[in-house]
Amino acid sequence: MMKLVCFIILVVSSTVLSAQPALSTKSKKAIELYTLSENYRVRGQYTQAIDLLTQAIEKDKGFSEAYFRLGQVFKSLRQYAKAQENFETGLALVKDERSKRPYWYELGEVYFAIGKYEEAVTFLNNYRQSEIPSVQNKTRFDNAKKMVESAEFAKKNQALGQLYLQRPLSDTVNCFAMQYFPVLTADQQNLIYTRRLGNSNSDDEDIVISRKDERGNWNAPISIAEEINSSLNEGTSAISADGRKLIFTSCVGRDGWGSCDLYESNKVGERWSVPKNLGAAVNSPDWESQPSLSADGRTLYFISDRRGGVGKRDIWVSTQDVKGNWTQARNLGREVNTSGDEISPFIHVNNRTLYFASNGLTGFGGYDIFYQEKQDNGSWSKAINMGGPINDHEDQFSLFITADGMKAYYSHESVNDKGQTRSQLYETLVPENQRPKKSSSYVRGKILDKETKRPLRATVELIDLERDTLESFTRSDSVSGEYLMVLTKGAHYALYINKEKYLFKSLYFDFRADSNQQAMVIDIELEKLRSGSVTVLNNIFFEFDKYELQPASLAELDKVVRLLKENPTLSIEVGGHTDNVGSESYNLELSQKRAASVVKYLLKKEIPQYRVKSKGYGSSMPIAPNTSEKGQKLNRRIEFRVL
Repeated sequence: MMKLVCFIILVVSSTVLSAQPALSTKSKKAIELYTLSENYRVRGQYTQAIDLLTQAIEKDKGFSEAYFRLGQVFKSLRQYAKAQENFETGLALVKDERSKRPYWYELGEVYFAIGKYEEAVTFLNNYRQSEIPSVQNKTRFDNAKKMVESAEFAKKNQALGQLYLQRPLSDTVNCFAMQYFPVLTADQQNLIYTRRLGNSNSDDEDIVISRKDERGNWNAPISIAEEINSSLNEGTSAISADGRKLIFTSCVGRDGWGSCDLYESNKVGERWSVPKNLGAAVNSPDWESQPSLSADGRTLYFISDRRGGVGKRDIWVSTQDVKGNWTQARNLGREVNTSGDEISPFIHVNNRTLYFASNGLTGFGGYDIFYQEKQDNGSWSKAINMGGPINDHEDQFSLFITADGMKAYYSHESVNDKGQTRSQLYETLVPENQRPKKSSSYVRGKILDKETKRPLRATVELIDLERDTLESFTRSDSVSGEYLMVLTKGAHYALYINKEKYLFKSLYFDFRADSNQQAMVIDIELEKLRSGSVTVLNNIFFEFDKYELQPASLAELDKVVRLLKENPTLSIEVGGHTDNVGSESYNLELSQKRAASVVKYLLKKEIPQYRVKSKGYGSSMPIAPNTSEKGQKLNRRIEFRVL
């Protein structure tokens, strides 16, 4: 039996050697070692392959193919200096131009990977010229063309990064072997990211959170919650602007639909809920990961390699309906996705600017960060490369832009001479021409019962008054009463706070101007819906000295209509009020006409006459001193009182 085995080995070895194309060495031992190394190389057993190829070269220093193969192994290990050395040594031994082609291509790739774009262009152009007119490998030829285009782009845009400060976050944050996919709450007080305890993909991943102290420094990260992290891997998360909805990735050990699925957990008070699989509308039997949430947590962007996409890994989107269910995910299409990979999407809190990494577009090499703007008609603008300092010759995988558009947080990978990867979190100022066209601020506070001061769980709606559209929707925390709503520049808004059996409250925010808007803290007290309850309608608009309703008033008026229809026994008085500028008789008449205009609209919406009445009070009931423009503005108001 042993003789038979030995015979088979000899036959196989003989067959392999005879099938081997002509090599530059005549050393049988060198050829044997070279051939054997390939079995290890293709299986990713690089240590053994390096050892065998090194031995082959020792047998024949002129064995060019062994240098080439050794260069490929070191390139796979991302040890580019050693790859370059071996490719160049092998190239120097080759005389035939046709045999130089693979060396030119590989050296072009290596120089491109380390950001030496001039050298990359030289070698890649040598390769492309040698392939014309009869291209032997179209895929490689096209890839060389793409790399040349990217290298030329990179040379033109490399200097941009020198103008902006980029720095790693403190060692307090970067305290793990790997940390990546940073996200922040809108107030920039909480930093959530994925940490890995080692460099291997099999090492434990968890989601951690670091909070700013009173001096603005990041505290040591801790596990985000015992309900979320487990002994298995959790990572690549997204969080809503208020920090109370988390979507994250988990691949094994939970109820799932495929290899990796997305899960949701919600924070009530200081406790996170048990994670719930997002279901078949979002997850599939394939791979889903890298989520990003809109500010209100109701639109989800994520990555999947499922069928029906444009490329390999694509960006998909799902929205949450009024019942809280996620709708069937759809592919963003060719306006965003390419035939390559798109990964790590990030939707800015303005819900318009989408950032993502791609290797399918012209860039600095590997994965670069790009951004696109969502148009009013729902289409996407052309993708723009972020340039330096965020992009360079290495892969860039994740990015987070603060609400004001001023600062970026991202993870940056580097590889040491041993091929070991280290990932750290960085921050940088965003170049002015690459900030979101519409930056954002926010209003936050608590919603309380006016009488008891007890925190309330209420709905919070943001309406674009010009377009009369719902821009955002959230709920206050049932334990603390806290809410946060993002306000994006370019519109004026009505903010409505609603709770059953309470009188709704409305606020007005004018964010049409380009000036910097500061974050606001506004606590809101709701009155029980009962006789004598009064609320100011802050979003009823008239032109100066006029009583005709302006179109921007419709959202507020319809809010009153809805309240009356939901409470069929409710009757109200609409009161008109003015400041003290002008004669009292004139103010009284103007206030009466304005109140009557509101009632006229309610009647048109089929509210019975006996349930609504109007009354003008002129300047007789001020709610602020008339000694300033601010006070006078507060006094010019429409309010209604429950009868």
